Amino acid sequence: MNLAIFFDPLTEELVSSASASTTLASYVTPFLDTFPDWRAADLALIGLDEWRGSAAGPPAQHGADAVRTCLYQLQKGSGPCRLVDLGNLRPGLTLEDTYQRLREIIAALLEHNTVPLLLGGSHDLDYGQFLAYETLERPISFAAIDARVDMAEPDSATPEDSHLRRMLLHEPSFLFNFAQLAHQQYLVAPDVLTALEKLHFETLRVGQVRDDIRQAEPLLRQADFVSVDITALRWNDAPGYYPANPFGLTNEEAAKLAWYAGCNDQLSSFGLYGYRPDYDTHGLAAMVLATMLWYFVEGYYHRRRETDFRGPSFIRYAAGLHGPPDYSPLDESAEEGPDRIVFYKSQQTDRWWMEVVNLAGNVKRIVPCSYQDYLHAAQGDLPHRWILTQALLG
Repeated sequence: MNLAIFFDPLTEELVSSASASTTLASYVTPFLDTFPDWRAADLALIGLDEWRGSAAGPPAQHGADAVRTCLYQLQKGSGPCRLVDLGNLRPGLTLEDTYQRLREIIAALLEHNTVPLLLGGSHDLDYGQFLAYETLERPISFAAIDARVDMAEPDSATPEDSHLRRMLLHEPSFLFNFAQLAHQQYLVAPDVLTALEKLHFETLRVGQVRDDIRQAEPLLRQADFVSVDITALRWNDAPGYYPANPFGLTNEEAAKLAWYAGCNDQLSSFGLYGYRPDYDTHGLAAMVLATMLWYFVEGYYHRRRETDFRGPSFIRYAAGLHGPPDYSPLDESAEEGPDRIVFYKSQQTDRWWMEVVNLAGNVKRIVPCSYQDYLHAAQGDLPHRWILTQALLG
């Protein structure tokens, strides 16, 4: 597939402003005169400047380019860096055309195991990101980081305010799980959160993230893709949107979540949406988003490909649902049984997974979890994440 026809090249100034040979600018392969070989890359940056889904209209400046200027001046991380910059996507004749372009481009990248990094445009562009996963022909999970939950009725709202509803109701359905993170409850109608609860989806308010950000890690680890709206960050830390919101994630918390997403072995695309440089007088928000991308890339190169749960790098534990607490590892010869939940702990990263078998006993899924989930089960309590996954498995 010739992806070059969908993109405008970058200017030399965007990637040459960083003079030091140790910066990312010296390692990225940008689309200047020649379209880069994205098939050989690990990650591909895509700039977006599509705003027809937003009531506010387009900003005067190109947000992705403003973030690039900051990103390429950052020092390269400790790992390798096979990163290409495909330039800026040319919007379609209609907004729906842009969604379909994103679908085709992202699907092509996924086929070659190249992770798209989507930057700019209104948040509804993650609908095109979502559509690309239909080509995988398997159930997928995704996570949204947003101050609001964009589930308004499409007939009475802009695509930016209703794109999540459209994804959740998409037919044919290929969605297994969804997680909403960092929303602010006073900005979300109660019936919206009730609807997510009835669908057995997990939510984590911004206050819960702040109390213990480690709670967000299993939710991001289960996602095939992550979609971030800059409005999830408090305005003082990232003044790149309107109307201003004094509450939300700090820049440190946002960078940590980007790191978690990058470390996720199965996550295959990452989107940062909603940045409006017109409000970013001093370029602070551009630097925050650039740093989030840096942490995602660094996390990507710290992936451990932890998939062999029966291998020597994992310790198995079985938490009994009846009887006294038991914190001992599960002997390989022991029967697992219907009255126990099996957990897996990585000896490399200390991350935890939990085995969930449906009530009929014919479907099993191993899902990310936390150490707290294991402690609850060891005390004889069913973890909430186990209950939700059980409901999703039917």
